Amino acid sequence: MKKLSVAAGLAAGLLLSALALAASPKTYQVTGTVIDVNNDMIVVQKGSERWEISRDGSTKVPANIQKGDKVTITYRMHAESVEAKPAAKKKAA
Repeated sequence: MKKLSVAAGLAAGLLLSALALAASPKTYQVTGTVIDVNNDMIVVQKGSERWEISRDGSTKVPANIQKGDKVTITYRMHAESVEAKPAAKKKAA
């Protein structure tokens, strides 16, 4: 009886950890030179591209970050809104 209980507990733990890992979105990175930084965003120049990455109070940022510093930012994509249009109907044969 104890073995069955332990096995069920382990199976439940594995299932919950798999669900937790599947729920988190993929992370991405950008490396470049800081061209602007404020409380709401960090702007990075990567080659000819300008990247504006938003941030909030939970973002881990070094206290002494300045324009000109080279940084690597890890971020996740987050949708602000979604607009949907119905799929095109197929023509009858």
